[in-house]
Amino acid sequence: MGTRTSVWNTRSVALAALLAALYSSYVFYFSVTSFQIVQVRVVDALLPLSILFGPPAIVGLTLGVFIGNLLGSPFGPIDIVGGTIANFVAATLAWYIGRRRFRGAWLSAMVLEIASVTLIVGSYLVVLTSSPDVPLWVGWAELLAGEIIAIGILGYPLLRAVDRARRGNALIIPENPS
Repeated sequence: MGTRTSVWNTRSVALAALLAALYSSYVFYFSVTSFQIVQVRVVDALLPLSILFGPPAIVGLTLGVFIGNLLGSPFGPIDIVGGTIANFVAATLAWYIGRRRFRGAWLSAMVLEIASVTLIVGSYLVVLTSSPDVPLWVGWAELLAGEIIAIGILGYPLLRAVDRARRGNALIIPENPS
């Protein structure tokens, strides 16, 4: 029988707490860009970090969106729950795809993150913010632009920089020391 090591050590808890604090504080303090149908939630650039850090990042980012939306969302419970589910789904899918390490895995994972957030959040935001005759795809298109900027344009360079720093820094303990 193989032994399974726990993902939750002090470093993992600290990382989850740091990501939750970063995400929620940005959403709360920059609510002007965080709570509209046409939004660029720049802090979504942190979502691709779930590819590298797995469950601690997933938990931290999910908790961060929950706290940020709880404190600042004008859309109430639907945004608190819906946004939390969207980030959880997006980060989890990205981690599963990204850890496969095939060529293009990161790109595929980030496309799934963009699609997940766009479809989930865009679906309820268009209902909450638009007149009844506005088609659902309009809400998706408006949110998609912001998610491409946040996750694709800002998140990818952040992911690469953190990966390089993580691999090149002797102070960071590898995931599975040999």
